Amino acid sequence: MKSILLSVIFLFATLVAVSQKKAPKPTWESLFNGKTLKGWTELNGKSTYEAKNGTIVGTTVLNTPNSFLCTNKLYTNFILEYDVKVDEQLNSGVQIRSESLKEYQNGRVHGYQVEIDPSSRAWSAGIYDEGRRGWLNPLDKNKTAGAAFKHNDWNHYRVEAIGDTIRTWINGVAAANLIDDMTHTGFIGLQVHHATKAGLQVSWKNLRIITKNPEKFKTPTTAPLYNTIPNNLSEDEINNGWKLLWDGKTTQGWRGVGKKPFPAKGWVIENHELKEVHGDPKAGPSGGDIVTIDEYSNFELSVDWKITRGANSGIKYFITEAYKDPSVGCEFQILDDAVHPDAKLGINGDRTCGSLYDLIPAVANKKVNPVGEWNQARIIVKGNHVEHWLNGMKVVEYERTGQMFQTIFNTSKFKNFAGFGAAPQGHILLQDHGNDVAFRNVKIRVL
Repeated sequence: MKSILLSVIFLFATLVAVSQKKAPKPTWESLFNGKTLKGWTELNGKSTYEAKNGTIVGTTVLNTPNSFLCTNKLYTNFILEYDVKVDEQLNSGVQIRSESLKEYQNGRVHGYQVEIDPSSRAWSAGIYDEGRRGWLNPLDKNKTAGAAFKHNDWNHYRVEAIGDTIRTWINGVAAANLIDDMTHTGFIGLQVHHATKAGLQVSWKNLRIITKNPEKFKTPTTAPLYNTIPNNLSEDEINNGWKLLWDGKTTQGWRGVGKKPFPAKGWVIENHELKEVHGDPKAGPSGGDIVTIDEYSNFELSVDWKITRGANSGIKYFITEAYKDPSVGCEFQILDDAVHPDAKLGINGDRTCGSLYDLIPAVANKKVNPVGEWNQARIIVKGNHVEHWLNGMKVVEYERTGQMFQTIFNTSKFKNFAGFGAAPQGHILLQDHGNDVAFRNVKIRVL
């Protein structure tokens, strides 16, 4: 009995030893020797930088553009950590995968910036594209991270830049979660933003980096995902069951409503967008509506859409093609409310953007981006329960069977379509209403 017990103990100890041996340990490299600025070069502005008491201190100077103290070495995939303290009157940031090219605005520093923001906006650790596209991952959807910043004190940052993914944390709180493929290699730079007051300071210390197998030390994140790559699924989205309904390149998976082939005209694929194109808006639909080949019952659908002035379109679901008009079904209305006359028709605004068309109006405080800018529609169906979301806000919620829906249905233009909205499953439809409209990032997951 004693020998068996000893064998078990030995086996357990061996397993523990093996598991500990397999767990890799990161190799950290210091970016700052604590005494000099060796390995760094200042670019663009004239603000000052000095090594002082184990920190790098940047100080504002009047009448100078943004200044950057940049590593001489370039980095691709890495995990970066640092501590920073900033004057309450000063905005700053840390550049990653950034560049300074003579052919680009005469050497202006540009690239991803991890924000240092003591203002009331509180977007510290958000990701800004300095000198190029502006905000890529603000923190307007992540108030928890915004509240994590410590004023007049040191803040700890973690940045993981691996492949197309950039993730950040501030004081241990998940902040940004960005997928973007514009730049994969560049320097790290410490910014002193131009200011209206001289002598403001921002300080950094404990700058260290992992460049050897950083993917082995990735941290799980709860931060909302911002994916700027059109028609792309992140690793997390794939793991959560999402799939692309449109691949961004072909018409695979789609056909004309009530037809077998995809329309020969009216729809084009251009710049990663699926577009309805019409030479004369008064001529009406030219290619006709398109539907998915597959049918869906319980699902979450996400679609980015962009309209032209006065445009009308829609995203329909539970399309069965069983009626004389095969396009009849529940519709997430897409409309230029300010110009198109349909916005003033129907009952109580039930034909405005985001509404369940001609049945249930979207909430009055909805947020619609201007004509020419992208909006996001989300449709969630769980059994009889349906929700419409517009740019992150729930704008419609209803049960598609029951007395309440029947009452609304009886006053709508669909009252003669028996069984409207009650099908157990159906196709997804993108509407051709005779106007120029673009779609992208059409994706779905079955619930």
